[in-house]
Amino acid sequence: MNISKISPAFLRYLVESEVPPGERLPTLYEIGTELGISVGKLREQLEVARHLGLVTVRPRVGIIRERFSFQTAVLSSILIGLSTGEAQFEQYSRLRQGIETAFWHDAVTHLTEADLQLLHDLVSQAWEKLRGQPIHVPNGEHRQLHLTMFSRLENPVVQGLLAAYWDAYEASELTRYASYQYWLDVWSYHERIVNALCRQQFDLGQQLLTEHFSLLPSGTQAPEAD
Repeated sequence: MNISKISPAFLRYLVESEVPPGERLPTLYEIGTELGISVGKLREQLEVARHLGLVTVRPRVGIIRERFSFQTAVLSSILIGLSTGEAQFEQYSRLRQGIETAFWHDAVTHLTEADLQLLHDLVSQAWEKLRGQPIHVPNGEHRQLHLTMFSRLENPVVQGLLAAYWDAYEASELTRYASYQYWLDVWSYHERIVNALCRQQFDLGQQLLTEHFSLLPSGTQAPEAD
């Protein structure tokens, strides 16, 4: 990669220094002396790196290089777009659906027995919430189920896009538009998908996944919640 295209000096330093994730970076004074840049200017650039999730600053520890995560950068952008109306959640939802469909086989064929058991447990937990008194919407189980199905996919860009989708979904509070019947239908599909995965019927699982993306009529916000 041509790192000269990265304009902020601090970001270039992160690349050129080759400090591994989890390790501590030198102080801003030391970095500034090496780069010939003022500490004040570096502090501004450090805040950009923190916002992107590239580093964290810990009291009495210093600046820590964090592992690459596409989730943070994507989420910041999409939340701004949704807030200003320059992007629509439906657009992101369609992207997420395309990603899950396209990467389905690469992801689910590598699930372990422990992963499959977790998926089974999540379905059971969701039904307990939906059939309980009072009824609770299984939002946490919903997110975890989908992310677990793609957890073995060795693609940090896809992982980041999917994780950011669920963060944006939760921030948008779209479940308030969904009816109780919608959730019953959704988790009926989820149960069938998990059963197909346990039987290694991956094509059937993908078919069910695709079907469950369009449970409700278009034009409502609820289908986009799933």
